[in-house]
Amino acid sequence: MRYRSLVVLLAVLATGLTGCSSHHHGSYGHGKGDYYWSKASQDVTGLVEKHVKNPETAKQVNVVMGEMITEIKSAREQHRQSHRALYELNANYTATPEEFTKILDDLNNNRMRSSARMLSLRFKMKGLLTAEEWTGLSDELKRYGSRYYGKGADGAAPAAAQP
Repeated sequence: MRYRSLVVLLAVLATGLTGCSSHHHGSYGHGKGDYYWSKASQDVTGLVEKHVKNPETAKQVNVVMGEMITEIKSAREQHRQSHRALYELNANYTATPEEFTKILDDLNNNRMRSSARMLSLRFKMKGLLTAEEWTGLSDELKRYGSRYYGKGADGAAPAAAQP
């Protein structure tokens, strides 16, 4: 049960921060997108400072959060580039299945590397926090992320979205 909650935390963090850079806020990582990455970083820093009492620990956790944000940005850019390559290849009438498979394999391998990196960072951050700090921060990050994926902090869809 605890492991599931922690995996959800990572997913919420990734979803929330990725949502900040999506095209509805500006172009992919350019112009306005940079503002939203910066805003997300500031928001997360504030949440860490709110829940982590020791200033030195909060500083270390914010470094890890910064690494997570960097990883999310990098993964998002790799994903965007892979899809661009697929669109270009799709326009090529003579493209072979092997060419598509190579791009898809690279995409999946990049996704796995990024997931492993995020998981490593998650455990690094967990090692810095007490159980109480972890729970408080996790709950806040869940609420923060819910702004971007349309679910309430408890994981249920908002009332307006329910049939």
